[in-house]
Amino acid sequence: MTNTTGQRRKGPLRQVMPGLDVAAAYQKDWLGKDIISGIVLATLLVPQGMAYAELAGLPAITGLYTTVLCLVAYAVFGPSRILVLGPDSSLGPMIAATVLPLVASGGDPQKAVALASMLGLMVGVIMILASVAKLGFIADLISKPTMIGYMNGLALTILVGQLPKLFGFKVDSDNFIGDLVGFVQGLASGETVPAAAAVGISGIVVVLALQRWLPKVPAVLVMVVLAIAATTVFSLADKGVSLVGELPQGFPPFTIPHVSLQDIGLMFAGALGIALVSLTDTISTATAFAARSGQEIRGNQEMIGIGAANLAAGFFQGFPVSTSGSRTAVAERSGSKTQLTGLTGALLIVLMLVLLPGMFRNLPQPALAAVVITASVSLADIPGTVRLFRQSRTEFGLSLAAFLGVVLLGVLPGIGIAVGLSILNVFRRSWWPYQTVIGRVPGLEGFHDVNVHPDAKHLPGLVIYRFDAPIFFANATTFRDNIRRLARVEPSPRWILIAAEPITDVDTTAADMLLDLDRELNAQGTSLVFAELKHRVRAKVEKFELTREIEPQHFYRTIEAAVAAYSAQTGADWSAGD
Repeated sequence: MTNTTGQRRKGPLRQVMPGLDVAAAYQKDWLGKDIISGIVLATLLVPQGMAYAELAGLPAITGLYTTVLCLVAYAVFGPSRILVLGPDSSLGPMIAATVLPLVASGGDPQKAVALASMLGLMVGVIMILASVAKLGFIADLISKPTMIGYMNGLALTILVGQLPKLFGFKVDSDNFIGDLVGFVQGLASGETVPAAAAVGISGIVVVLALQRWLPKVPAVLVMVVLAIAATTVFSLADKGVSLVGELPQGFPPFTIPHVSLQDIGLMFAGALGIALVSLTDTISTATAFAARSGQEIRGNQEMIGIGAANLAAGFFQGFPVSTSGSRTAVAERSGSKTQLTGLTGALLIVLMLVLLPGMFRNLPQPALAAVVITASVSLADIPGTVRLFRQSRTEFGLSLAAFLGVVLLGVLPGIGIAVGLSILNVFRRSWWPYQTVIGRVPGLEGFHDVNVHPDAKHLPGLVIYRFDAPIFFANATTFRDNIRRLARVEPSPRWILIAAEPITDVDTTAADMLLDLDRELNAQGTSLVFAELKHRVRAKVEKFELTREIEPQHFYRTIEAAVAAYSAQTGADWSAGD
C-alpha cells in the first residue's frame, strides 16, 4: 500500500520537477562531459555575471549570487537538459529602468539590491501563475519584426550607455539621448582616461577577433585574464583605471527583501515586461537547441523553470534572469549532457566566493564594459533588418517603430510599443485583408487572382470576388465598400459571386451588413451570391437568418457550380468574356 501511494505521488512531483527524472535516468558516461562543460561554462559565467549586474545598476557581486541560484533552481524545475539561465544583457537595461528611478537620490546600493530582488520575486510569481493558467502562448505577443526592432534598439542603447565606462568616466543620465550627449561632451572636455580607453577598446577587439576566428576559445575569459595581467604589469590603477576590487567573501543568507507596497506597485509594469521578454527569449532559445537534440518544448514547464530561477535569485540578493543563447551554446559545444553542467558552474562560483573572493580584484571596469558591449552587438540583427526591408516594407516599418520606441522613449516603453505594434499588426491584417477579383486563365485550372494574371477572363455580368479574412465588426465596412465599388460599374453586374473559402467566420455585425447589402444590390438588379462557404460559417449564416433574405439557391458548394448556374441562367459563355 505504501509503495502504491508513493508511486502515485512520484508522478506529479516529477512533472513539476523534471530534474528528478534526469537524475533518475543519469548515465555514468555523461559525468565527465558535464563536469568539463561546467568548468568551461564557469569561466564565462563569472565575468558576464558581474558585467550584467553593473549593466542593471547593481553591485557586481549580485551577478554572481544571481547566477548560482538560478542555475540550481532551473536544474530542478526546468524541463531542458541544456539551457543555461543567468543574468542577461537584454534584461539589464529593463531592470535598471525599473529599479533605479526608485532608489534614493544618494544612490543607496542596498535599496537598489532590495528592489531588484523584489523584482526577481515578482517576475517569478508572474511566470508561475502564467504557467498554472497555461498562458505560454503569451510569448507569441511579440512578432519577429517588432522583436528585431526592439533588440536593435536595445543593442544601441546598451552600447551607447557603456561608452563612458569604456573610456573611463561617468555620465549622469537615464536615457539614450542623455547618454549620447553626455559621452560626446565628456570626450570633448577631455574626461577620457587614456589607459581605460586602451583596455576597453583592446578588450572589444580581443573578444570579437576570437569569436570570429577562434570560436572554440573562451574569448571573454582570455580577455579578462589579459586585462587583469595588464593591470598588474602596467599599474593601471595608478593611471586612473577603475577596478572591480575585492568581492565580499562568502554567500548571502536567505533574505526577504524589504520594499514598500508603493514601490511594488510602481515596479509591476516593469516586472510584466521583463517576464514577457524572458519568456520569449527562453522559448525561442529552447526551441532552437531542442531541434538539435530531439527534445520537445514544454512551454508551460519552461515558465515554471524560469519562475523558480527568478524566485531563488530574488531570495538571495539576486535579480531577474533569462536564458542565454551564447552561454547555452558554450555548454553545448563543450559536450554538456544535462543540467549537471550548470550545477558544476554554480559550485565553482560558490568556491570562488568562499575561498578566493579577491580573484577579480584587479579586473578593470572598462573590461566589464567591453563584455557588455560585445554582448550588445550580438543582440542586434542587421541582416534580419535588411531582409525585412527587402521583403516587406510594412513589417520593416513596424521594426523601425519598435527600434525608435526603445531609443527615444526608453527600454520599458519600448517593450510596450513592441507588444502593441505586434497586436495592432494582427488587427491590421484583419481590418484590411487582401481582397481581389478572380477570373479564368487559359491553360490553368480553377480561378486566379487578376493582380497576378491581368489577362484572366470573366463572364459578362459576373464578378467573382475573394476576401481573405473572416468578416467581423472591424472589417465589415471594408467588405461592403469594396462590393459597392464593384457594383457601380456600367453596365451593372448581374451577379457578384463571393469566393468565400477564405472567410473563416461571420459575426452579427457582419450578418446585419450582409442583409443590408443584399437588399441594396437587389434594388439595382445585382444578386449577391456565395460559393465555398465553410460548413461552420454556413451554419452561422443560417443561425443569423441570412437565408431568409438572401435566396438559399444563391449558396453554392463550389465556384465552378456557381459559374455553371450563372451560365445556364444567362446564356453567357467564355467566348464572349473580356
